[in-house]
Amino acid sequence: MAAEGGRSGAWAANAAYSVRLGTRLTDVADPASYRPAPGTIPESPGVYRYRDANGRVIYVGKAKNLRARLNSYFTDFAGLHPRTQTMLQTAAGVEWTVVGTEVEALQLEYSWIKEYDPRFNVKYRDDKSYPYLAVTMNEDVPRVQVMRGAKKKGVRYFGPYSHAWAIRETVDLLLRVFPVRTCSAGVFRRQQQMGRPCLLGDIGKCSAPCVGRISEDGHRDVAADFCDFMAGDTARFIRALERDMRSAAKEQEYERAARLRDDIRALQRALEKQSVVLGDTTDCDVIALADDQLEAAVQVFYVRGGRIRGQRGWVVDKVEDVTAGELVEQFVLQMYGDMAGDTVPREILVPTLPPEQDAVVELLTEHRGGRVDLRVPRRGDKKTLMETVERNAKEAFKQHKTRRAADLTSRSKGLQEIQDALELDQAPLRIECYDVSNLQGTHVVASMVVFEDGLPRKSEYRRFSIKTVEGQDDVRSINEVITRRFRRYLEETEKTGELDVLGEREEGGPIDPETGRPRRFAYPPNLVVVDGGAPQVAAAQRALDELGIDDVSLCGIAKRLEEVWMPGEEDPVILPRNSEGMYLLQRARDEAHDFAIRFHRNKRSKGMIVSELDAVPGLGPSRRTALIKHFGSVKLLKEAGPDEIAEVPGIGRRTAETIVAALHAQDGGTGRE
Repeated sequence: MAAEGGRSGAWAANAAYSVRLGTRLTDVADPASYRPAPGTIPESPGVYRYRDANGRVIYVGKAKNLRARLNSYFTDFAGLHPRTQTMLQTAAGVEWTVVGTEVEALQLEYSWIKEYDPRFNVKYRDDKSYPYLAVTMNEDVPRVQVMRGAKKKGVRYFGPYSHAWAIRETVDLLLRVFPVRTCSAGVFRRQQQMGRPCLLGDIGKCSAPCVGRISEDGHRDVAADFCDFMAGDTARFIRALERDMRSAAKEQEYERAARLRDDIRALQRALEKQSVVLGDTTDCDVIALADDQLEAAVQVFYVRGGRIRGQRGWVVDKVEDVTAGELVEQFVLQMYGDMAGDTVPREILVPTLPPEQDAVVELLTEHRGGRVDLRVPRRGDKKTLMETVERNAKEAFKQHKTRRAADLTSRSKGLQEIQDALELDQAPLRIECYDVSNLQGTHVVASMVVFEDGLPRKSEYRRFSIKTVEGQDDVRSINEVITRRFRRYLEETEKTGELDVLGEREEGGPIDPETGRPRRFAYPPNLVVVDGGAPQVAAAQRALDELGIDDVSLCGIAKRLEEVWMPGEEDPVILPRNSEGMYLLQRARDEAHDFAIRFHRNKRSKGMIVSELDAVPGLGPSRRTALIKHFGSVKLLKEAGPDEIAEVPGIGRRTAETIVAALHAQDGGTGRE
């Protein structure tokens, strides 16, 4: 890849800044003020980044010809897509990097989008949360379970399914033939301690590895067969069961033959839940689009072994006037770039080919480790299936538009109501909300959650351990948290020269030049919300005053009467209980509370573990962690004997005896010998 090319001039060329927080005082920027000088942009292929006044990357794009592409943004502003106009008015500068090939441009664009998470780039959002059937092949004793959210390395996933109950029905049928463990880690350890299996083990729907009815290797083989069946290798298992059934009948083992017959029926019923659409050997994903000028919906059907194994949908806001082929390119790169290589199918059917088809196929093939075909079906069963997926995309898009119209209206109304009620200069597009959590004054923690444009931005949530406050003193804790957060912000801005109104920014602004990622507290909020009433608000205001910050608005929301308190005011601001503004503040407050509680519980549980094992001589952090990981809890560790404890890696017989003696002494001599 070539070295980075030229850049536009100083970031501060088109807007004024306040001395303290670098907040832009103008509403919008004039794109002409940061347009690169004629002839400075190369005509080579490359990738470009637009940054806002805080140095934050807000858009990443690629081009075969950088000069032609970037000039198109400035020649006919009125003719641009509405969101492109907004992006250009939000930006304060543009920079670019020259590359050698279109494949390099695709790779760099994809990596920058993942790294910077630009707000104006196309982001495909699930139109709902889809559950997967997951097999934890990364564990010693694999488990079958329902999973949502981010995928984990070493876990085999099947689906997605429309409903969790559909997964449970399928698993219940398959456990007759593939009795894989489905219990949680805690249940598994408890049954190990008790020496007898659970109900599923008693009725034959679990092979009971917890009590040694099957070895770990044998159970892993069963789990692998389960995965093979779910992946489409179904005929092999049904033929084997039919062969065993005939053999049992021939030998007059009629009860065994009847059980095998029921097993075959269970597998067939599981298969009946999945529609046969293509040949038995076909593995492909079928992608379809439905869109208008501003948005698009994407539907994907997953076909494995000729059967539809799952369906999933996404929605996306368009940033530019992109074609269907460009949407397909962006979607394919984002979707399969995050997948494990072996889960990328051999064939991807799309409604139209991307403009950089060869480059996309080359990247997918490299990622999969084998050839990937990207094509448009023209006739036959695949064309018919594509039409079905397109109908689903259109229906999903129609439902999304109905929901989105209400959502956008309510969020905009909520932000406007907060601005009016609190008499703010502008709508609070970035809100930070803080809460404190403790239990009888111990393990005091605090949380910071961020809402941008009325929606939570979880990547910027932060957690704090309170350092200078002891006991139940929420007022002083709020003061400490606000002080730490904004002192860190000032340190970051001073590093980048943002406080110098006349000087230019140093390289990167709020982006750390060493890591390429946003600095932890790089962006100021429009509004700070604290959980509490007048005392908490006063404590937060003192923290801001001591730091010399006077251009961040502040309020508090008290739980009892849901009153909104402003600094220095004797009476609260009352928002209607059913107003969108009150709902948004409550949602931010509740999100901060839940986030703080989760952190507090985690810290408290770790603290209790350490406090009991700290008294055992010779136990460092790694050994304590190994013991808890092996036994699951201190309670189960106390019930174990020296021989069981000595099985833990890094724990010898003498250390095991010391552990038993120490825990036995803590319990007053009631432990297990």
